[in-house]
Amino acid sequence: MKEKLDDLLRKALGELAASSSDDALQEIRVRYLGKKGELTAIMKGLGGVPAEDRPALGQAVNTLKDRIEEEYKSKLSVIRDVKKAEKLRSERIDVTLPGRRRSIGTKHPITLVTEEITEIFAGLGFQVAEGPEIELDFYNFEALNIPKDHPARDMQDSFYINENILLRTHTSPVQIRTMLKHAPPIRIIAPGTVYRCDSDATHSPMFHQVEGLLVDKGISFGDLKGILTIFVNQYFGKGTGVRLRPSFFPFTEPSAEVDIACVMCKGNGCRICKNTGWLEILGAGMVDPEVFRHVKYDSEANTGFAFGMGIERIAMLKYGIKDMRLLFENDMRFLNQF
Repeated sequence: MKEKLDDLLRKALGELAASSSDDALQEIRVRYLGKKGELTAIMKGLGGVPAEDRPALGQAVNTLKDRIEEEYKSKLSVIRDVKKAEKLRSERIDVTLPGRRRSIGTKHPITLVTEEITEIFAGLGFQVAEGPEIELDFYNFEALNIPKDHPARDMQDSFYINENILLRTHTSPVQIRTMLKHAPPIRIIAPGTVYRCDSDATHSPMFHQVEGLLVDKGISFGDLKGILTIFVNQYFGKGTGVRLRPSFFPFTEPSAEVDIACVMCKGNGCRICKNTGWLEILGAGMVDPEVFRHVKYDSEANTGFAFGMGIERIAMLKYGIKDMRLLFENDMRFLNQF
């Protein structure tokens, strides 16, 4: 039996030494030390060995088992060290290579335009005021001299939640809320998101506006034109032409549409300005005394002007964008230009 165990050990050690993979080592271990392995079979056959010989034979089998287990672990460690060294050689990092550039987000053109407009008016003494986007009919229409039967409501297709609540169609309600909270003088701009039922290349059901309001003693139409001229020259460039055309808004009287010399053709006439040399950018006018009545201002002691512009419109002129929908589609090829 001793000779058989010695032969078994030599055979096992030889196979382990010749192995070169984890799988091969595991197969050898199972063949000799597994539940159906050769050493297990020998242990099960000890019952047929004379009683006096069993202790020595059992000890010899256990010694053999420990030796094979030790050799298996040693060989497994060597194989894994070799594999690790090969992997390190094949996956070596060249630290001299330039790093990968990380994509850094930029501000959306709507944000850029809003911030630039706000900065210009801040320099003229205007403060930023805000209000809710879900608005009461009173603030959105009635206090602005647009009662329920007024035809001017047809100018704005509104998103109503119920008869008295809607998504605001302009940021003018912020002006009403500000006047109800504060006495004159007031000098604010109200940038924000507004909503109307309209959608095409130049209109969106959700868009952005900046409206302005100045109320004080002795404010004139000349002050309005002066403020807007300063804004246009700072935003579109010094010397940009400005003109005011008579118009109508229920909350201002007199009212005007404000045009600038076409930024594409410098006022010479092109397809963008329909060969007129002018582009409309905003509406403005003197605050109607009826609006002052709703906020309990003395229209004899105070006068004021208001104006409003679409930020998308300004952005399209600023950057030469032909389709407003590009501003909402989140196309990275478009946005990365800014």
